[in-house]
Amino acid sequence: MDTTSMFVPVILAGGSGERFWPLSRRHRPKQFLTLDDSGRSLLQATSDRLAQLAGDAGQVMVITSTDYRGQVLEQLPEMPIENLLVEPVARDTAPAVLYAALKIAQTQPQAVMGVFPADHRINSLQAFLEVVRRAVDVASQTGRLVTIGVAPTFPATGYGYIQQGDLIAPDLGLSAYAVSRFTEKPDSHTAQSFLEAGGYSWNSGMFIWKVEAILKAFEQYQPELYTQLSQAVRDNGPMRPTVRDIFPQLRKISIDYAILERSDQVTVIPAEFGWDDMGDWNALERLLKGEGENVAVGRHVGLDTGGAILYTTSGDDLIATIGLDDVVVVRASEVTLVVRKDRTQDIKQVVQQLKAHPELERFA
Repeated sequence: MDTTSMFVPVILAGGSGERFWPLSRRHRPKQFLTLDDSGRSLLQATSDRLAQLAGDAGQVMVITSTDYRGQVLEQLPEMPIENLLVEPVARDTAPAVLYAALKIAQTQPQAVMGVFPADHRINSLQAFLEVVRRAVDVASQTGRLVTIGVAPTFPATGYGYIQQGDLIAPDLGLSAYAVSRFTEKPDSHTAQSFLEAGGYSWNSGMFIWKVEAILKAFEQYQPELYTQLSQAVRDNGPMRPTVRDIFPQLRKISIDYAILERSDQVTVIPAEFGWDDMGDWNALERLLKGEGENVAVGRHVGLDTGGAILYTTSGDDLIATIGLDDVVVVRASEVTLVVRKDRTQDIKQVVQQLKAHPELERFA
């Protein structure tokens, strides 16, 4: 890592984690849950990793929603209160990233900023640290916007893909590539063709760039968003709009659509460090790697049941299955979910139905 560059990692921790329902609920989404035997939640594990890159936990920033402010402070007591940014309303990742960049620029305008989702799992810590350090070097030496691409291991249809182009600054030996194109969640045939062709990475949602570089990109590609939010963060006049005033007016847009798919300054670093975005219940199977045909957390008795994921939050509960294959069965509090493994992406639709009915909203 370029030691002349101050590195400020920012954790995005405002998501609702609906595809992990009913374990992940509106009052306690998945980033605050502990899904393995480490004793650390996904958010805490993310902070632990990034503290090693930033020097200490006091340099890590978190951006979250108003509803989750207290839980972030409870889980990360070592983080200075000024490092917690609160979004009054959710507006996707572009406004969140811009908000954090503007705040960092106030005190560390020359910093390199990293953006990391709170709910990822990393198996090889040292490989991860090495890749991020290299990304910081690329960002600081070239001024480009760097995304970390994960080497695909199967033709996933739930991830975005990045096609790598020419090597960037080969004289610097940075092993980073220009991005040729982004493809959002392809169908299975297209995903398989990407895997066979090579030169494609999964879009991990982890980004590294100079603060000044990302602010310049927002000013160029999202001038309205940049003007709206920068006035609220930077201006000090008595009549200035506040972040609370401005945020509900901001366009809801992801950082990928807002900046990365528009800019010609985007770089990808392909990496392998045992990454999983813990996107839905199928991730639990990958996490636990059960020895048998089924993966069970809690008590389970099965007859002619194979390839199932069974989960119960209560040690007193029992899940019994007969004649089922490739299903997820979850018992959490007063809710039971039964879904085919290939339909877990649709759990969000069920949660939206619950939210739309006042008599069922408490289950969301």
